[in-house]
Amino acid sequence: MPNPNAIVSLVARVEPALEGVTAEELLRQHPEGVRIEFEGADAVVLLPSPTAAARLEILEQLRQLHTPAYVEINPDTRAIDQLLIPLVSNVTATKDAEGGVDVELESSHARHFLARDHPDFSAIEALLNRAAGKGIAVAATETDTHQIIDLREWAHDVPGGPKRGGGLAPGPLARRFNPLMLWFWRWWRLRWRIRCPGSVSVARAQQLFDLAATKTCDPLAVPAPCIPFLYPDDGCWARAHEMCRLMEIDGAQPKKVWIDGNLHTLTKNHPACFVNWGWHVAPTVCVRRRWWSSEDMVLDPALFTTPVSLTTWKAAQGDTAATLAPSAASLYWRVVMPSDPSYVDTNYRLTYYRLQLKNRSLQPAGPPPYAFCP
Repeated sequence: MPNPNAIVSLVARVEPALEGVTAEELLRQHPEGVRIEFEGADAVVLLPSPTAAARLEILEQLRQLHTPAYVEINPDTRAIDQLLIPLVSNVTATKDAEGGVDVELESSHARHFLARDHPDFSAIEALLNRAAGKGIAVAATETDTHQIIDLREWAHDVPGGPKRGGGLAPGPLARRFNPLMLWFWRWWRLRWRIRCPGSVSVARAQQLFDLAATKTCDPLAVPAPCIPFLYPDDGCWARAHEMCRLMEIDGAQPKKVWIDGNLHTLTKNHPACFVNWGWHVAPTVCVRRRWWSSEDMVLDPALFTTPVSLTTWKAAQGDTAATLAPSAASLYWRVVMPSDPSYVDTNYRLTYYRLQLKNRSLQPAGPPPYAFCP
């Protein structure tokens, strides 16, 4: 059965309200703690601590986003001991793996895992199997390494996200993606080997890279509209869409490149020093190398500090068999949500992953980047 000392629900109210006062000041005024009310659950209390103000800000923003929180509470004091942020998603597929079950969630490009030694393994596996490919939304709470610790059916829509009753047929996204795109990709490279519209100089490519990279979030403050490059685990499609928007405003003509595979990417921006993905996406620009040639280069501040070639970008993601496919900048999230012209989902996802970054930064390892990573 689920952890009896855990609540997964929407934040209904913060009392006293965070209105006209900072979280630090509110906690100072109320040393007995701030009351947090959840839908369908008894109220809990957030007591003053070194991380309490930041946690209070996260809970208030989750309330405004209409997005659930996971809290573990002390059964004696009803005080919050732990705060995590679940991912609400349809389940696309599950697959038996060594030591557990690999889980593919529609609203994620990260790879997720349910360990067989989880005390509630049978019940969680049954829910995953019942939900897979059926459009049944779940709220999945995970560790930093994306091991599922809590899974519950979710009865609410998420603002800007996939709705209940939606979903995709089972199977990896890479297999669902049209294989003809590989031939299109080969034709694309041949077509623009010599020249391409909207091509830029190397210096201009770096300028466009910096335009996006300088919007990176302070991991402990995450003020909008910063981009959470320091949370590389998930949300690349929203980061790429916002980057393209910024570049287009600046007069550029970016495109995107998608990679599908068993991706294992080293990074100093994760406490495990790596992330595992099923796919990834980033903007590209056509760069003039000489007057007679040009090439598409990838702008990905989550992985690099400068534009890189497609070959370098692919190699950094650890799967030589991975496949690349280009697209227009307007393609937002492939088969899940192909377009987001008003940036409603983009803004929701960026806010959600800002909060994930902030919450990670409150953990003992502190904020990224992590000096202990090679």
